Amino acid sequence: MSLREELDEESRAHAMVEARTRSLKDRIASQDKELEELRAFVGFYTQARDAGLEPPTWMVQPASAARHAGIVVAQLTDLHFDEVVKPEEVLFLNAYNRQIAEVRFQRWAEKTIELPRDYFAGVAIEGLFIPATGDIFSGDIHHELKESNADHLLSSLVFWMERMIAALELLEREYGNVTVGAVVGNHGRTTIKPVFKGRAHSNVEWLFWSVVQARLVDRGSKVQVIVSDSMDLNIPVYGRNHLLTHGDQFKGGTGISGAFAPLMLGTHRKGQRQAVAEMPMDLMVIGHMHQYLDLPGVIMGGSMKGYDEYAFGLNLRPEQARQALWLTTPERGKTMTMPIELQRREAEGW
Repeated sequence: MSLREELDEESRAHAMVEARTRSLKDRIASQDKELEELRAFVGFYTQARDAGLEPPTWMVQPASAARHAGIVVAQLTDLHFDEVVKPEEVLFLNAYNRQIAEVRFQRWAEKTIELPRDYFAGVAIEGLFIPATGDIFSGDIHHELKESNADHLLSSLVFWMERMIAALELLEREYGNVTVGAVVGNHGRTTIKPVFKGRAHSNVEWLFWSVVQARLVDRGSKVQVIVSDSMDLNIPVYGRNHLLTHGDQFKGGTGISGAFAPLMLGTHRKGQRQAVAEMPMDLMVIGHMHQYLDLPGVIMGGSMKGYDEYAFGLNLRPEQARQALWLTTPERGKTMTMPIELQRREAEGW
């Protein structure tokens, strides 16, 4: 190796040493910085731990005799009494018949009493309001229903009137003040296609509630049943207008957005109509879509029937049988919302 080559080799080695030295110095400087930050953090922790603290004293006032007031609202919607759902046709996700409906309906009445007792403690309950938003019966509007229902429609009315009166009298014994606001659904109609003129009076549900109302009076009951002559019903609760409607006017709901798209459009249109009529709605109470939804300004109460062959055939998301219940207060309106879960496979024997 020539002298020149030796000098070049030493120069390269020296450069590598210098680079390594700079790298080590950078690492030392970084570690020194981290050490200083760690020391500062330890100092802050020590100072915060040893510093004198004077937190404010927060107190809960003892319960007084003057309690908040409220009205329990228990929606009754899409019962579809006497329809038959065979579990083997819906992957055993549900079953429904007259016997199961009786179990679920009695559970609804019992839970309408028990849940407020358990969860609304400290509230002076001033009564019960039942928005009945239609489809009490499945009816004969489709040939398959007429063939598969557990009984003929008029016979079903007589059978379920007795159960409805029993439920309302039970609730009256608990609440004292009970009001039912009833609109018709689309399944109880006596026309082949939905109509708008005379819609309520051509529906067996109008007859059902009218007879229930008269029989309760005959029995000395104070339950108030308000049967709408229109497809909608406006009921004030603590001065807030509750608009009751079945919801079959709102088309759609089978897409990815589900019920939200027709609900939002329908709410907007009804809101405009109500504003012109100088009856603005604070809450729209709706059924029809067999879903339980609690949205700002809207509540949809689910169904008592639960998942059926129609929903199965459309590949809709299965939802168990449930009904909406909530507390309404003068200050807040609808609050403390919860579902009444009705479906119990073991108790129903399927």
